[in-house]
Order: sequence, then structure tokens, then C-alpha cells
Amino acid sequence: MNLLWTSEALIAATDGRPLGPMPEGISGISIDSRSLQPGDAFFAIKGEAMDGHDFVTAAIKAGAGVLVVAEGKLPSLGRLTAPIIVVEDVLVALEKLGVAARTRSQAKVIAVTGSAGKTTTKEALRHVLSSVGKVHASAQSFNNHWGVPLTLARMPVDCDYAVFEIGMNHPDEIRPLVKMVRPHVAIVTMIAAAHLGFFKNLDEIAKAKAEIFEGLEPDGAAVLNRDDARFKLLDKMAQAAGVEHVYGFGENARSTFKLTKCELHADHSDIAARISGHDMIARIGAPGRHMVQNVLAVLGAAHLVGADLDKVALALVDLSAERGRGKRHVLRHSKGYITLIDESYNANPASMAAAMALLNATPVTGEGRRIAVLGDMLELGDHSAKLHAALADLIVGTGTRTVFLGGPEMRSLADALPGDIETEYRAGVEELKPVLLAALKPGDVVMIKSSKGIGFAKLVDALLGKFPAETTTSNQT
Repeated sequence: MNLLWTSEALIAATDGRPLGPMPEGISGISIDSRSLQPGDAFFAIKGEAMDGHDFVTAAIKAGAGVLVVAEGKLPSLGRLTAPIIVVEDVLVALEKLGVAARTRSQAKVIAVTGSAGKTTTKEALRHVLSSVGKVHASAQSFNNHWGVPLTLARMPVDCDYAVFEIGMNHPDEIRPLVKMVRPHVAIVTMIAAAHLGFFKNLDEIAKAKAEIFEGLEPDGAAVLNRDDARFKLLDKMAQAAGVEHVYGFGENARSTFKLTKCELHADHSDIAARISGHDMIARIGAPGRHMVQNVLAVLGAAHLVGADLDKVALALVDLSAERGRGKRHVLRHSKGYITLIDESYNANPASMAAAMALLNATPVTGEGRRIAVLGDMLELGDHSAKLHAALADLIVGTGTRTVFLGGPEMRSLADALPGDIETEYRAGVEELKPVLLAALKPGDVVMIKSSKGIGFAKLVDALLGKFPAETTTSNQT
């Protein structure tokens, strides 16, 4: 068994008190008994909805090598058969272990934040850097107060590169996380109206994202979207935080990581770019102009951590998408095929625009239609009705003339759309499902986009259940 942590190091890092005979070490770390692998340490974290201490028996059955539990919970746990490390607070112990993992690591560390494109950029970095070394990166969107320390604690001592996604929906959330991560490079993908319900305006969002600069390693670099309206504000805040190396990416003439040519196709993009004076061409396996922008940040970060750019560029050709983030399915219909673009994981005005552009660029066959299936964009607060209604202009400007809408906030868009756009509105996902399934025809391209909490992934599952997937292709948002 490859050990991630010896028991001795685990106890020392967590300031824990061992009970019972300890194994030599642990092979992984889990906070979920359902996905725990034999030999993992189970950290019984108390969350908002569930308490990990209620699942220690399930963790033992799943093969946990060690249980990490809180002192105050010990009397109620009864007689446990697995080795135990007792700590004051389990989440704090996980944070301490994460800090210890960062301290022992020699990896080049990259952190990514932004209003849209965080996970895509993180996954693209994972993919391309894997062509030049051993990479550790956040699983899924593990970007919050438990996801970041968990990802840190899982970092193998021998990885060459580590990539962390850091998210927030309130001020002061990024600051403590980035001080654990201590990146050599910090990327801010873009500033947009995500979580606007918790902020006065976009400048306030930019300032919260700028907390990422405070944890940069000495001589570290900030990589910012030069085409973004908040570039100057972020640049100013990076310098105020003591960052001496600030680089821009984009089409802007003053970008250090500059796009010089771009050809967008339905299933890929071809680009030419100048990366710190190095001219290069690349094919990006995931289509969409927004993806090109993310790749410029990826190339810039890869350059700054010393990766071989030629190998990195070659790896871009097989970049692929994850479920909910642009994964494409070709579905069999009795009389032909339907293309499904799954964007059901998240949504804000910026990512809606990117997804609609992608739908518009996807060819239909025969009498097929481009169909947008849109659900609520969450956490927009008092701005919600206005921002949902504003999507009407976005839709009118594309080739999409058939729209299915679901969720209470999408009522504003339904009311704003002109009569020449065929619109079906329902209150929620369950009411929308039968209407959508009955409406699809061969040749259609259907794109499903919403915030995760609206549950539009159920529509994706319903389509995959009714129309078997022939093949999958990729794009990312």
C-alpha cells in the first residue's frame, strides 16, 4: 500500500491523541463513508446538514484505516473497533493536515478563482500538466472551506504540480483558503454577476476575488483576464497586496499571454498565441470562444511554472468536458439523432452567454432546431429579475428560436421574450420534463443550462434514459 501519510505524521500534524494500535499509515483521506476506500482515514466532519460522527460505523465497514473524531463526541460513539485519533475539532484538524501537506511539498502550485470558468480552467491545467509531470488537483468543485483543506491534505508528497480551485460567495472566504494553499501562480478567470445577491456590484465581487493575491508565495505571479472590464481594478489590488509579477491574458494588445489568431469550429478551436514572446499554435479539443480564453490562462500559468509549452500545447487537442460542464452526447432517435449539450452544473449571465454562443455554433441536421433549455441563475439577489429578463436580448441575437424555461426566476425571461421565439415555461424541472421529452425531434441540438440547485441534471438523465447515447464529445464552460 502506498502511504499518503504515516500514522506518526498524521497524529503530529493534527495535534491528535491516538487510541488503540495504529496502522503504519493511511492511503487516502475521506469525509464521506460512501466513497471511502479501504485504508483511508475517515475525518468525521460536522457539516450544516450532517455530522460525520453519525457515519463512523459505516466508515469502519467500508474499511477505514483510522477514524479522526472530536473529543466531545467520543462518549457517544460507543465501542469502536478501528484505530482512532481524537482531536478538538475535526475540520480544524483537517486544515492543519492540509497546511502540513503544503509545507512538505515541493510542487509548483497554481490556484484558480473567478466568476466563471474556474473548474474548466482547473481541469484543463490538470490535463495539460499531466503531459509533463505528476499532477494533483481538486476533485470536482472542491473549492470551499472543507474542499480546499481536504484537497491539500490529499496531496501526495511527490507530485510535481498541484492545482486548486478556490471559490466564494461572500467576502473573506478566499483569504483563509489561499493562505493554506500558498500558490506560486494565482489565476482570476473573469469577473461577472455570479453571487451578486451577496454583493453591491461587480467591483465588490472583484475585490473579494482579489483576496487570492494575499496568499501568493514571495515572487509569485498573478494571471488576470486583460479583456475583462475589471482588469485594472484587479491589477491595482494585486500590486497593493505586494504582488510584483502581474500578467494579462487575452486579445488585448498589452497581454503577456496573447491570442493572435482564432478559428472557432463546432467541435474544436484552432488558435495561435504569443506566450511571453513564444509564438505557438494549438488545437483545443473543446469548442467555444470562452474556452479559448481559459486556455490562454492555462498556457500562461504552465509557462510560469516552467512546463514544456510544446508538450502542453499538444495535450490541448484531447481536452474533454465533464458532466454538467459542456459534455456532449449524440442521442439515438427512432428517425435520426439528437445532440445534447449538458451545461446543467452552474449558470450566471456570463456563462449563459458562453453557452448560448456554443449552441449557436453547433450545426443542426435536416429540419432540426437549436433548443435552449434554461433554468434559474441563483444567488443574484435583488438583481435577479432584471438579469433573467436581460437574457432575452442574448437569445434574440442567436439562431435559437425554441426555448424551454423552468424555475420561478425564469418567469421574467418568459415574459421578456418576443412572440417569434417559441417559448415553453414551467414552474420547475418535473413539470418541464414531459414537455421537453415530447417535443424533441431528429436533427435537434438541445442545450441544458441552469444553476445546480435547480436540478436540471434530472432533465439530462431523462433524455439519456429515453434516447440512448451513441457517442460523447466535448466542450467546456
